[in-house]
Amino acid sequence: MLTHLIIQDVVLIEKLTLDLRQGLNVFTGETGAGKSILLDALGLALGDRGDAGLVRNGCSQASVSAAFDVPQNHPAYNLATEQGLVVDSPFILRRVLGKDGKSRAFIDDQPISIGLLKRFGETLLEIHGQFDTHGLLNAATHRGLLDEYAGLGNSCKTVTEAFAVWRRAEDERRTAAIDRERAEAEEHFLRSAVKELDDINPESNEPDQLAARRTQLQHREKISEALQSAEQALNNSRNGASAALTQAGKAIARIADKGAGLPELLATIDRASDETAAAALMLDRAISNLNAEPETLQQIEERLFALRALARKHQVAVEALPKLRHDLSAKLALLNDQGDQISQLTKKAIAARTEYMTCAEKLSDQRKAAAKKLEDAITRELPPLKFERAQFVVDIARLDEEQWSADGLDKIGFLATINPGSAAGSLAKTASGGELSRFMLALKVVLARGGVATTLVFDEIDAGIGGATASAVGERLARLAEDLQILVVTHSPQVAARGSHHLRVMKQTKAMQTSTDVVVLDNDARREEIARMLAGTQVTDAARQAAQSLMDDAGGVSPKRKIKKAG
Repeated sequence: MLTHLIIQDVVLIEKLTLDLRQGLNVFTGETGAGKSILLDALGLALGDRGDAGLVRNGCSQASVSAAFDVPQNHPAYNLATEQGLVVDSPFILRRVLGKDGKSRAFIDDQPISIGLLKRFGETLLEIHGQFDTHGLLNAATHRGLLDEYAGLGNSCKTVTEAFAVWRRAEDERRTAAIDRERAEAEEHFLRSAVKELDDINPESNEPDQLAARRTQLQHREKISEALQSAEQALNNSRNGASAALTQAGKAIARIADKGAGLPELLATIDRASDETAAAALMLDRAISNLNAEPETLQQIEERLFALRALARKHQVAVEALPKLRHDLSAKLALLNDQGDQISQLTKKAIAARTEYMTCAEKLSDQRKAAAKKLEDAITRELPPLKFERAQFVVDIARLDEEQWSADGLDKIGFLATINPGSAAGSLAKTASGGELSRFMLALKVVLARGGVATTLVFDEIDAGIGGATASAVGERLARLAEDLQILVVTHSPQVAARGSHHLRVMKQTKAMQTSTDVVVLDNDARREEIARMLAGTQVTDAARQAAQSLMDDAGGVSPKRKIKKAG
């Protein structure tokens, strides 16, 4: 709910701090006192369009802060998380408007865009009146409101899950079909390219291996001479390393038991002899491989040239040719599978669509049944609000298949006829400001907790009504205020008498300066204000008695509090 509203330098308001409470908060005052200024200021804090004319004369800027106390599961927290904002309760929305018309927005002193400020405002408060309309007038909310009214949360969840399964199956089928169509269009290319790749048969790491062999062949003569020299040094029967180690081993073996350390020396010579023998074997193999190398340098150069040419043709690296061969072969295989894979995916998608349709049709039937109940409930609320011949209609239309979604098959809109003989239309187009507010009141009373906003503002809800109709409006506002915080600007004594908190807006002039102030009325002051609303300028004892009677009948009690005011 809205707990504090701080307004500074807005039109006639120099500085004003309003402490607001749960329940029905009524704002009264003479025409021109500045009640509309309060709503304009509140609209600024909620992201409405800023007009430089709202800045108080002689001031460089205007500012408005609105603090909201909301539960941890409120959608405003989810929105803050999505935007990477760290916020805590109370949510403090602040707007600063300069004389040049430029404005800045903040939430908990973190700068945000005006658009984001508006999104936050729409989750926290709804204004119903002649100039500002949110929430129920937005057709995008009507489906959710009907579902919530009917308690269709589980059915909606089932439809959402079925839709997700269908979409995934359809995406898989579509992707496979697109791949096949591309393969068919490229069939000649694919067959030619795969044959060419099969013929050349590129291998993994082949460029590096070919480069290594080429280097070996380019230095074959030097390598051969070096290997021969090394083999001679190891295996010469007279002075080779192998013969020398053998002789040294025999000499030490004869005296190995004659002194300390000799056995270890003999073991070291034996290991060296073994390693030398292994080296000799490797040399022999290297010489054999070199002499047996079937490829010529020209053959290797031709192989490298062919691989590079093929890689350039397909615009890939030489190392990527094996993968290209695999990918093109897979596409060709898809073309050759006679459509078995696509057939299976198509069956899967059809089954998923059928399941979605079953769930969505059931939800649609439930919505139609709930729509009739909602129409009847709201229609019963209308006559006491001076809508004796008005009708409320929940229009449910079947969407075209391309518009089906996780929300089902239905397009849902709230329509109304205010005057007999007129066609049903959207509320925003069929009702005037005061009528619209009363219609919204009827909707809200029936829908109770429908929507996410915990604070509702009604402006001009009593326009053109009085007597029993005004009393009915007040009674419904009080009923709605049992669950929500309600702010109502009213000229009706019957509505004002229902308030649990009564605030009077008044204009005063001091030192040639005119300003708007707000005071919270205690019981005596409330009676006087309601008497003024009944009698006009000249308040009589009879008016006071009538005011007291209204208060007694309504049961409204206003606490003795004072407005915080500065300036």
